[in-house]
Amino acid sequence: MVARRGPRNGHKYIFVFGGVMSGVGKGISTASIGKILAGRGLTVNLVKIDPYLNVDAGTMNPTEHGEVFVLDSGLETDQDMGNYERFLNRDLGPEDYMTSGMVYKAVIERERNLGYHGKFVEAIPHVRDEIIERLRSSAKMAASDVTVVEVGGTLGDFSNALFIDAARVMHLESPADVLFVMVSYLPVPYTIGEMKTKPTQNAVRQLNSYGVQPDIIMARSTHPLDQKRKEKLAIWCNVQADHIISAPDVDSIYDVPLNFERDKLSDILLKALGKRVKQTSDLGEWKSFADKAHHAQKPVKIGIVGKYFDTGDFVLSDAYLSVIEAIKFSAYHEGHKPEIAWINAKDIESGKLPLESLNDYDGILVPGGFGESGIEGKIKAIQFARENKIPYFGLCYGMQLLTVEYARHVAGIPGAHTTEIDPKAKDPVIMILPEQIEKLAKKDYGGSMRLGAYPCKLEEGTIAREAYGEKTISERHRHRYEVNPEYVSRLEEAGLVFSGRSPSGKLMEIAELPKSVHPFMLGTQFHPELKARPLSPHPLFTAFVKAAIVRGKK
Repeated sequence: MVARRGPRNGHKYIFVFGGVMSGVGKGISTASIGKILAGRGLTVNLVKIDPYLNVDAGTMNPTEHGEVFVLDSGLETDQDMGNYERFLNRDLGPEDYMTSGMVYKAVIERERNLGYHGKFVEAIPHVRDEIIERLRSSAKMAASDVTVVEVGGTLGDFSNALFIDAARVMHLESPADVLFVMVSYLPVPYTIGEMKTKPTQNAVRQLNSYGVQPDIIMARSTHPLDQKRKEKLAIWCNVQADHIISAPDVDSIYDVPLNFERDKLSDILLKALGKRVKQTSDLGEWKSFADKAHHAQKPVKIGIVGKYFDTGDFVLSDAYLSVIEAIKFSAYHEGHKPEIAWINAKDIESGKLPLESLNDYDGILVPGGFGESGIEGKIKAIQFARENKIPYFGLCYGMQLLTVEYARHVAGIPGAHTTEIDPKAKDPVIMILPEQIEKLAKKDYGGSMRLGAYPCKLEEGTIAREAYGEKTISERHRHRYEVNPEYVSRLEEAGLVFSGRSPSGKLMEIAELPKSVHPFMLGTQFHPELKARPLSPHPLFTAFVKAAIVRGKK
């Protein structure tokens, strides 16, 4: 008999699983479900479950897993959390993210503290129950009407079995309050020319083996799903035909909620959950943004100088996902279509790519990163952008290297460097934060950086102050190194402006050059891309894009 876990208050849960293959679009489907339900007037929170044993996403290589998305709380999470925030247009909390590592760590710590009163601790029920309690806690913290949970991995993976079982038990406890959605892929083999349903049929059977029957199938494919395929899936998967939603490839992920609503998905979800709402779908602002994205024709060319591109014959743009989206939001709102090019810093460093090729771009951006690889190529690109008046935007490492470049070539400090690369640098203009020294000595790498939201005070009469329109801001950080305060006065005397500082005045948060010297030369120690949203573009990205548009016109 299943134990009850507190009073039922009518809260609803939607679990989203993925079938056939990875990368099928569970994250965007989850975000879109949240968006359309919010558009019907419901309060929604989205939860991402990652089945890996890492406690968080912070220690994973971006070229393997994509970018690390940092929440206000400082929790380092999967990039899907970024999509959730962008679609819902609000911040999410640490309770909205879960990994196997988090769950097992909590269970083991509780066992060590006699939290189980000497019981024999097992995966079932103890680990599974920890998952359920975390989901209920997330719903309570959000005070939401509906919680949409994306279960990472693909059906059949050993690693996500406990999470699926947790969903099964929650459904068993309260069948009317839990809904299952499966996002599955229907291939159209080129040599056959026909959409195939068998892989999805097999995926449903795989889900059935866990004791779970999907209520809705999202049919992902290169083509729209026809009625014949819907009827075939309905018969063999035991799902109502009108609960099989066509989800073909689209030009923009921001079209997905609108496409779902054309199939009246919110009506289907609400009816299945027994939720009655008076409000009709309100996606007007979202549709307006999507229209801007489709109708933008004038190009603005942005070159991203990075190093996380070494993935065989492919470019892993996911390593800079939030940066790309932030550029798009600002460009679309300015009526321009961003043309983003990937520039490998190591090619600049080796001379394989001539510096003069940077003249082809309206703006240059150096994103965050770590380590020595490609660093001199980035510094050369920054110098070229400064000397040739190309709008430049540096994020985190991009701001630190802006400072190094300026110190070397303008402030007369040729030995300037960052101690991250050269611990014995003659002039360490960038140095490790004092509290980080002991952590690194102990090899305390996980979740130990300066992480999350911190306040920043802006100087009057600067580009940053003009862009934000506020005196004090809050932005998200992820770094161990900072501008060395011993060099601040020398850099300022040479013309570099620190337009944003921590409230104490000790930490330099924004560095820039005056407009009288350069149209846009600015770097931030924080990561502004993490707070850019489709309906509220980030002011610094917008200022950068505007400067790039002006250069493009010339």
